[in-house]
Amino acid sequence: MKHIRHFTPFFVLCLVHVCLVHANYAPYFFDNGPSSTNGNMALLSLSEDTSVGTHVYTLNGTDPEGDPVTYGIKFEAGLRRYFAIDVNFGNVTLIEELDREKEDEIEVIVSISDGINTVDEKVRILVTDANDESPEFINTPYIVHVPEDTPSGSSILKTEAVDRDTGSGGSINYFLQNIHTNKFTIDRHSGVLRIKRGVTLDYEKSRTHFVTVVAKDGGGKLRGNNKVFSATTTVTINVEDVQDTPPMFIGTPYYGYVYEDTLAGSEVLTVIALDGDRGKPNNIHYSLVNGSESSFDINNATGAISVIKSPNQLKKEVYELKVQASELSMEGNASVYALATVIIRIVDLNNHPPTFYGENGPQNRFELTMYEHPPEGEILRGLKITVNDSDQGANAKFNLRLVGPGGIFRVVPQTVLNEAQVTIIVENSATIDYEQFQVLSFKLLAIEVNTPEKFSSTADIVIRLLDTNDNVPKFSSDYYIARIPENSPGGSNVVAVTATDPDSGLWGEVKYSIYGTGTDLFLIHPSTGIIYTQPWAVLDAEVSSKYNFYVKAEDTEGKYSLAEVFITVLDVNDHPPEFNENIQEKTMIIGSPVKIEAVDQDAEEPNNIVDYSIMQADPANVFDIDQSTGEIKLKSYIRSLDIIHNITKNKDCIWSLIVQAKDRGSPSFSTTAVLKIDITEEMKSRTLHKGPMAAFLMQTKDNPMKALGVLAGVMGIMVMITIIISTVMFWRNKRSNKIMPII
Repeated sequence: MKHIRHFTPFFVLCLVHVCLVHANYAPYFFDNGPSSTNGNMALLSLSEDTSVGTHVYTLNGTDPEGDPVTYGIKFEAGLRRYFAIDVNFGNVTLIEELDREKEDEIEVIVSISDGINTVDEKVRILVTDANDESPEFINTPYIVHVPEDTPSGSSILKTEAVDRDTGSGGSINYFLQNIHTNKFTIDRHSGVLRIKRGVTLDYEKSRTHFVTVVAKDGGGKLRGNNKVFSATTTVTINVEDVQDTPPMFIGTPYYGYVYEDTLAGSEVLTVIALDGDRGKPNNIHYSLVNGSESSFDINNATGAISVIKSPNQLKKEVYELKVQASELSMEGNASVYALATVIIRIVDLNNHPPTFYGENGPQNRFELTMYEHPPEGEILRGLKITVNDSDQGANAKFNLRLVGPGGIFRVVPQTVLNEAQVTIIVENSATIDYEQFQVLSFKLLAIEVNTPEKFSSTADIVIRLLDTNDNVPKFSSDYYIARIPENSPGGSNVVAVTATDPDSGLWGEVKYSIYGTGTDLFLIHPSTGIIYTQPWAVLDAEVSSKYNFYVKAEDTEGKYSLAEVFITVLDVNDHPPEFNENIQEKTMIIGSPVKIEAVDQDAEEPNNIVDYSIMQADPANVFDIDQSTGEIKLKSYIRSLDIIHNITKNKDCIWSLIVQAKDRGSPSFSTTAVLKIDITEEMKSRTLHKGPMAAFLMQTKDNPMKALGVLAGVMGIMVMITIIISTVMFWRNKRSNKIMPII
């Protein structure tokens, strides 16, 4: 009994546990309907253009006990796995591309588990269509044979294209490219190809037509955009020939020739005709309708026309034959026909070349002497030329032309039939120049035009030119520049000018002369052109250094040209420097220089540049002189009269210097002068510096004429001022009728 009491609690606990375990309920999915994006995926629809990697659905369910759940997705064996799932959150992702045209439904097994119980459900996912397929033509290639007499509007072929999409994306419309230039049309719904209304086919114009047919679907959505797809195919339409065209002659118009030595029975020419229906041509039968006058015959099968009489029996020069070409049917009956005209000429043999004649019979050389530069259009009447071909008709037709320097003369006529008088006309007068050509030579050529032999002949044309005075003397330069030293003696050559005249004889001789304002000192040799100075001429650069004038070159008839001459007279050092006075007196204040100046009358440097120097001074170490300016000053150590008294015993401080002015010419010239300098100190002269007038008198001590001139000027100014004041006062008093005293 005791053991039973201990066992009873344990047994009760086990029984309670077993009851709890058997009471655990299975989890379940929410069923939110086909339009929901979460639940059990039942009746889910996906477009086939859904991108791989897209989150397409969320599995969603619960456990009655509130335990956490996990999700799963499985596919039956052998089926493609389109989805992957997040087991904890139930997010379903597309991992394979969808294609409705291959698989429009997908079966999957979705599961939910609470760790103890697992619930599986088989669901079906619908794949909806997207417009991702292009139309595709079937039963290609399209080749059709159509007789050329097929009535317009007739259907000749049915094209067909399929599109595996559904809805508007799978519907197809047909149309043609280049419809306006096409002979065909197509039914947009059925794809039936027809000949356009009012259009006919013609084998002879076009045997094959190529038509491009376009099949286009109705469009639809693809990845969010509206897409339209199309396809093209080419239809080859071969046109079959039908007997509907008459024969056609080839190589018209027809011309034939019978020559004087042609034998009777000889073939003259062959006409050719072809059936206009080239696909299945009929045989052609040839016949002469009229115009033969029993002189010609034709081969009925080949079209060869023959002369059946000898040429001397033919009465006409030209025969016009009518030839008929008829088609022969399969039964041998003549049906449609065509006519052609054949022209046959009777001609003689070409056995005479063209021949040139002069006044005395056949001639192959003609000569003429004439002056140069005749007027353009003038006829060379001295040439008497006739040309003749003794043949008849086309054999006597030939061309004339000149062979030689081009563009000078032209020949008339250029085309001759039988005989003509030859005329040669001047075309370019400027080229007929004696200075370029004394003799002009040409070949006059006559050559047959339309004969196989091309017989020809030539004649030499020789034209000798006579000179005329047609040129003006021309200088070798438009201007001449010359230089001559001023010390050149009279009659010296300056420059030689040259002019030439290409004319011959006296017309080519040149005479020179000069004229202008600058010719007084110059002459020119009339024949040689040497310009020289007058025998008495004295050139002086200091008076005039530039001369220019004109030189004329003139022929015997007065034709002339001009050139300009520029002559420069070169300076020569022929003037020495000159002082104003040979003995000069200067007052020098210690510390201030005095200046001497000499002038050289030469015209140019360096002849007129003067250098100064002290030639003699006693003592020699008292003064310095500036070589260029002529300024003389005391040595730098002499600053007072006391220093000067220590140097010399001369108490009056007056020095005599011998100064020299020398130019830089070659050879050089120089001049000397005696300069007396009175040296004084500034303090000693202050007594004179008590006013402007004193200062002025001090400054003009060495030039009294300058002082007198200045004083006279000042007095003149004062007189003028007095006159002006008096005049003003007079007019002022006159206006007021009073005479006022001048204050």
